Amino acid sequence: MIKKITTYITPFQLERTLHIALPDNYYETQVHYPVMYMYDGHNLFQDHDATYGKSWGLEDFLNDYDKPFIIVGIECNHEGQERLNEFSPYTFDNSYFGHINGKGEILMDWVIEELKPFIDEHYRTIPFRECTGIGGSSMGGLMALYTVIKYNIYFSKAACLSSAISMCMPQLKNELQEAFIDSDTRVYMSFGTKEVRGKKGIELMKNNLNEIEKQFYLRGASFHLNIIKNGQHNEASWEKENKVYFDYLWK
Repeated sequence: MIKKITTYITPFQLERTLHIALPDNYYETQVHYPVMYMYDGHNLFQDHDATYGKSWGLEDFLNDYDKPFIIVGIECNHEGQERLNEFSPYTFDNSYFGHINGKGEILMDWVIEELKPFIDEHYRTIPFRECTGIGGSSMGGLMALYTVIKYNIYFSKAACLSSAISMCMPQLKNELQEAFIDSDTRVYMSFGTKEVRGKKGIELMKNNLNEIEKQFYLRGASFHLNIIKNGQHNEASWEKENKVYFDYLWK
């Protein structure tokens, strides 16, 4: 079942919708569940909520999956360029998208200090890092990667689909080199071959992801790179990965 509740992001002084998926029998049991926090919550579950009319289909997927979860989907800011600002950990003056005023660290501090405690208090979660994951696509995928690096004491798993990493590889490398990454960390990253331009684009993306992979392996962590043949930068493509990353992260 999908619940929608309104939360308040204190540092931004803005209300925001949370899309929360609970097991269908949630109110009939006393079971506690692992939690995945995911970005762009409006695009995760139901097509009628999705920006482009197609979701990841996670509601149907979870109904059929053999392990129950709570998914907390954080809706993005739809005003102007604010999604880019909120989902970027870093500020850029001359990115492909123009100026980006990175607010990702502020957003994640709010998740840790306010949202996660609220979810753990009001829902039957297993609150430990071993049972807490993060996920997203595009800028949300970048945020998921950033989160599992910088906030590794809270998140042990990350699903980073079609992550917008090319513009911030130097920052991510520095982040990885300075961070403590627990050896039980599991990271899934993917991209589709139709998301980039030709063979050079594919090789560049592979090289970037291999550099990230190396840093996780140096810490003894687990990393899975999935290159999707003919995969595109959209929800229909990401829906096809649901079972792959859930199996890798949680089994």
